Amino acid sequence: EDLRDLSDVNKANVKFSLRNPSQPDDDVCYIVRGKPETLSSCNFKNLFGHSWVDGKATDANVIVVDWLDTAQNYYALAAQNTKMVGQEIGLFIDWLEESANVPLEKLHLLGYSLGAHIAGFAGSHATNKVGRITGLDPAGPNFEGVHAHRRLSPDDAHFVDVLHTFTRGSLGLSIGIGIGIEQPVGHVDIYPNGGSFKPGCNLRGALEKIASYGILALNNAIRCEHERSVHLFIITLLNEGEASRAYSCGSNDMFNCGMCLQCHKNRCNTVGYDASKVRKARSIKMFTKTRGSMRFRVENQLPKLNQLAMDPALTVSLYGTNGEAEALKLNVQEKITANKTYSFLVVTEKDIGDLLMLKFKLKESTSSLLSLLSSIVLCLKDPEMGSSAQDVVFVKCKEPWRSLSKRKQMCRDNHK
Repeated sequence: EDLRDLSDVNKANVKFSLRNPSQPDDDVCYIVRGKPETLSSCNFKNLFGHSWVDGKATDANVIVVDWLDTAQNYYALAAQNTKMVGQEIGLFIDWLEESANVPLEKLHLLGYSLGAHIAGFAGSHATNKVGRITGLDPAGPNFEGVHAHRRLSPDDAHFVDVLHTFTRGSLGLSIGIGIGIEQPVGHVDIYPNGGSFKPGCNLRGALEKIASYGILALNNAIRCEHERSVHLFIITLLNEGEASRAYSCGSNDMFNCGMCLQCHKNRCNTVGYDASKVRKARSIKMFTKTRGSMRFRVENQLPKLNQLAMDPALTVSLYGTNGEAEALKLNVQEKITANKTYSFLVVTEKDIGDLLMLKFKLKESTSSLLSLLSSIVLCLKDPEMGSSAQDVVFVKCKEPWRSLSKRKQMCRDNHK
């Protein structure tokens, strides 16, 4: 059914609540399509800027779409109704553009699960293209593998970015409500932890609940994984300038081996609100790591070692402004040989602050040469820059580090 053939009756019973910073969680004022007086009565502002979140950014128009009457149906029916809801939002966008002179290039639609596809339908049915759509773990069942016009796609906005946190690959198949889509559906598709189970979510407990209570326990069991996409995006608003970085890579396995930690030629991007609007003919799949609480990412390269091939047990210790994480095992996929550079991905649950020093330890009893290289300590070349800078250089420490307390004190003194 064509959008223009729809009557003025809101068939999907969609409501548009304009939120404000003083009452961010309450529906205190509704804007009604076709009634311009509701714009002024709700104090709709003829400006668009950054979204406000608990006073963290400037004031703006934040409209929450209420489609609960339709969403509370069985999943299959709710999924079927997403197009109708999206069409109604598309009409609302057209009306806003005409009645309030809203610049659509500054309009940002966010949708979670089924809402991500609704945002796509809204964008595709609006007369003019909206600026951005962010899909937060778009729903998979009924949408995986279908044609682009039946789901969220890059054609729905000038820029479409997607966070995939609980894809069907997590359990080997798409099993029902709450599982996110696995295929890329945006310009930039980011897969934290490969789009699989997240640190901080209880995988064993989820499977035990499903085994004990059957399909009825499925929704609650997977909620942590599915909703993690929302929390990851919110964190980027609350901690502006401290968002994680995602990297373009052929697969999550390659990323875990540290083979894709490069940013040249748009091969990395910021996760969340401040993502760079990179648009290419094909979707860009990117990967990142998350922690159970705050996210922390460290990447490093092992310096070239001029010696015979070896197969060591390799660990790294990280020392930062807030603490240290010691003896983290590095995943060595092959023998370390001479005159090569090796990359490793390191993740720690500790928030150690800005990284100031790294200590590599090689354990190999059969090589006498390794006894000379059993401990390699690297320090931040310019402590004044801090490791939060985009390009950070570590060099071999000039002074001996005799004790942990002395190391920490010297690092903190340098960082002041």
